[in-house]
Amino acid sequence: MVTSNTTAGYGAPRDAAVPRYSTRIAKIVNSSLYRHTLGAAVESRWGRLILLAGVPLVWLIALHIGPIYQMLKISLLSHYPVQPGVESQFTLANYRLFFSEALYFSPLIKSFIFATLATASTLIVVYPVAYYVAKVVRPEGRSKALLLLLVPFWAGELIRTFSVIMLLANRGAVNVLLREIGLIDRPIPMLYTSFSLGFGLVYLICLYMLLPLYSAIEKIPTQYLDAAADLGAGPFTRFRKIILPLSKDGIVSGCCLVFLTCIGVFATPMMLGGPNTVLFPETISGFFHGASDKWPVGAAFALIMLVTALIAAGIFMRLVGGRKRSAI
Repeated sequence: MVTSNTTAGYGAPRDAAVPRYSTRIAKIVNSSLYRHTLGAAVESRWGRLILLAGVPLVWLIALHIGPIYQMLKISLLSHYPVQPGVESQFTLANYRLFFSEALYFSPLIKSFIFATLATASTLIVVYPVAYYVAKVVRPEGRSKALLLLLVPFWAGELIRTFSVIMLLANRGAVNVLLREIGLIDRPIPMLYTSFSLGFGLVYLICLYMLLPLYSAIEKIPTQYLDAAADLGAGPFTRFRKIILPLSKDGIVSGCCLVFLTCIGVFATPMMLGGPNTVLFPETISGFFHGASDKWPVGAAFALIMLVTALIAAGIFMRLVGGRKRSAI
């Protein structure tokens, strides 16, 4: 009896282990150039690892580590951009300037205070919204609810900042509404104050808090809440004993994202803040404007802000997040 490897309905034999490609792809796969380059890498375990990790590593080095390294290099120079006939030397004077002049401490401390208050306010405002979408809205409607919440963030930062200006201006929507219902006779000066800056920051960065919180709360099993309710736990007790501890990872992630974003925000303080709300990024930008040769000072101050912000975020993650306990 003669067996055949011919597939039923077809006259040509076919090996099931060999994948079928279209004509163009087959030409590329069977070419010697592919077999000795990409094909050889795909067949190797280390080659596949390099291919998978190569793009993220290039992205990380080129767009994150590279600029920070360049900033560090500039911060250690005495002059930059280097003018013809001027020799630039490595020095630490740019860092000593920050610690020797008390004038620069105030904007940095004010930036940390604003970032901390904005982070806490964003958490208080966004947490109920995230809980409502994750637990109250039906599962089939959660995607639509998230989409409605994300629509305003499709616009650019400047457009959303101008919307805050039109909302809080003397002839803005808030003052017009208060005057129409008879609560005020004169406009309340809300713009170019600490309130307008805080309100604008919370509005601009609440998305970074919403998504981590929603992801953490949505994963909390509903059976835990039902069991606690059956045992007599009230709403506040269920929130304090179950929801809040189990959503701690989302709180830590959201707070770190919001804090690190607030500490380096630049356009919003320029447009919404007043003369008493000068933050550290505005101080740094002054060293880079025009034909100034103070770029090394600005780079040093930027690195000081980066390091202190990362240290503060790390301390927060350590205190609030704590160590992960290994499962027994």
